[in-house]
Amino acid sequence: MKCDEIFAALAMLEKERGISQTFMMEKIVQALTTAYKRDHEGVENVIVDVDETKRDLRMYVQKEVVEEVEFPGTQMSVEEAKKLSAKYAVGDVVNIPVDNLEFGRIAAGNGKQVIIQGLREAESGMVYEEYNSKQHEILTGQVLRIDPRTGNAALRIGTGSEATDAILTASEQVKGEELVEGQRIKVYLVDVRRQSRGPQVVISRTHPGLVKRLFELEVPEIYDGIVEIRSIAREAGSRTKMAVWSNDPNVDPIGACVGQHGQRVNNIVNELRGEKIDIIKYSEDPAEYIAAALAPAEVLEVRLAEEGKACRVIVPAGQLSLAIGKEGQNARLAARLVGYKIDIKPDNYQEEA
Repeated sequence: MKCDEIFAALAMLEKERGISQTFMMEKIVQALTTAYKRDHEGVENVIVDVDETKRDLRMYVQKEVVEEVEFPGTQMSVEEAKKLSAKYAVGDVVNIPVDNLEFGRIAAGNGKQVIIQGLREAESGMVYEEYNSKQHEILTGQVLRIDPRTGNAALRIGTGSEATDAILTASEQVKGEELVEGQRIKVYLVDVRRQSRGPQVVISRTHPGLVKRLFELEVPEIYDGIVEIRSIAREAGSRTKMAVWSNDPNVDPIGACVGQHGQRVNNIVNELRGEKIDIIKYSEDPAEYIAAALAPAEVLEVRLAEEGKACRVIVPAGQLSLAIGKEGQNARLAARLVGYKIDIKPDNYQEEA
């Protein structure tokens, strides 16, 4: 049966959307065979022969030639078979053509539906593959709308057929940052999940990875691998501590991240709407690393516990509040940065007897 419209539609999808004709034809064949079996109880073996050159589809029902028919859906008698061709004998398998009118009805009813469904599946798969390859990267999205009840923001990410919608939940937004419709913002792609309605793109403005990727974009030495970001601890919208290391003794890792006149770090601070960023030098020596992490406070001594990742840090009495920070933030971020439990004491602290 000539199916010019179906073949033309598939050719257009491949040209305009990049969806393989083979992929779509497999979907159509599967739907046609399922539809025929649904309408003909007992039929099991249905074949659709595709001739792309002639733009032709033909459907056949396969039946086995037997002496006595027990299952009409899968068997036919020798007498019936011989009416088709004298060569058939018991045990042969016969392909019986489906009437063109009936096949045309099935094709018309299912072809369009399958093309639409296949288009959705293919585009969903393409979006998934596109964004799955961008996990842990920075993307730019445009705010479409903000839910006044939940505070969640709907974003449009990407362009053209690869564009998709994503929800920036209130919990992944920076506290105090006000988003407005039409605004373009940078987000961190945390994960991509397959779902029945299409891929779900999980994005964040609070993830420490956002800070890391911003520095990679801003600092060529990080992009080139000369300077490494070893650890990041972040309280989004307020403060970030970042430990860096240089693989070249002639390159100062902190200076490279700060930039001339602080330009590089200031660009990132502006992108993060004023979030403070402490950049410290990583050290293999835990005591030295911990002391650096508590900046801007001066550290007099670091006493490491004999077992486990814990320590006591001694600071000048006048800098105790600076070391701990407002609401304990400086100490909390330092502990997360280095992976140690930190107990801070002033230098006039007296051990209990």
